[in-house]
Amino acid sequence: MEYVNFGAAGVKVSRLALGLGLRGQADEAAAQRLIEHAIDQGVNLIDCANVYGPMDDRANIGRSEVVLGRAIKGRRDDVVITSKVHGRIGRGPNDAGLSRYHILREVERTLKRLDTDHIDVYLVHGFDESAPLDETVRALDDLVRAGKTRYAGCCNYAAWQVCRALWVADSYKAHAYMCVQNPYSLLNRRLEQEMFGLVRDRGLGVMAYSPLGVGLLSGAYKPGQPAPADSLWATRRKEIYGKTLDSAVADVIQTLHELAAELGKTPAQVAIAWVLDHPEVTCAISGADNEAQLADVLGGVGWTLPQEARQRLDEASAAMNMILD
Repeated sequence: MEYVNFGAAGVKVSRLALGLGLRGQADEAAAQRLIEHAIDQGVNLIDCANVYGPMDDRANIGRSEVVLGRAIKGRRDDVVITSKVHGRIGRGPNDAGLSRYHILREVERTLKRLDTDHIDVYLVHGFDESAPLDETVRALDDLVRAGKTRYAGCCNYAAWQVCRALWVADSYKAHAYMCVQNPYSLLNRRLEQEMFGLVRDRGLGVMAYSPLGVGLLSGAYKPGQPAPADSLWATRRKEIYGKTLDSAVADVIQTLHELAAELGKTPAQVAIAWVLDHPEVTCAISGADNEAQLADVLGGVGWTLPQEARQRLDEASAAMNMILD
């Protein structure tokens, strides 16, 4: 495993993180074993959220944090854990968003589920236009100063929103966001338009989620063929599978398969290596649901794409600005 500084921060994290959305995992015991196995393999960054749970079902919100808390018993100091706040967790008017009220209430619930006294990186899960940005920034600053989180970051912000949040933090001499988490893959290259320039200038870390394009780059899907039985795209995304695999996406997937065969790698490994080949990216977040999937993506770390392969992938995916999350 390779470890790098998390942006300009001093803490070092693995280049592959394990995400606990658990889209295809219903068994909490199996999920716990997966986390423990990932840590044994050198993955020290585990990405969670207060709304995550088995099968990514909102009926199971909070359960991923409970499972993570069990998995890190006795090894809390060996891992860097994230969690998130913003998503709706109930029907009440204050059960979502980034008000001071919601943030301070939810961090306590998260700490209880994780059974720990601190979160390493507490992330806002989206931008909240209904809450004053200074209220959000100052609430997070209070959590850092209280030791309930070591760092704060944001997810799914546009570059201008990140820049504005950094300006607000500077104005109040508050702890600023140290990282961003956004989708980034061969099928979604929007971060390159404005965000990469900002993170280079400000020294922010980048957590790239959906590096396999919601599984389409995993090797399981091939142009002109139906989605594998019982897969995400054959079940919950069945209605949009044909439309999603249009000619542009099919070209990217076909190029990926061809290059993987030439390089003696799997498509997932090449797709991960492409993401990590960008110096702006700190880590790629794997959504692996089992040990076999994790073993595959771990093979995307520790080697560099040949220049010619990188160029072919760049050219095949140049127009990709899809939202696959």
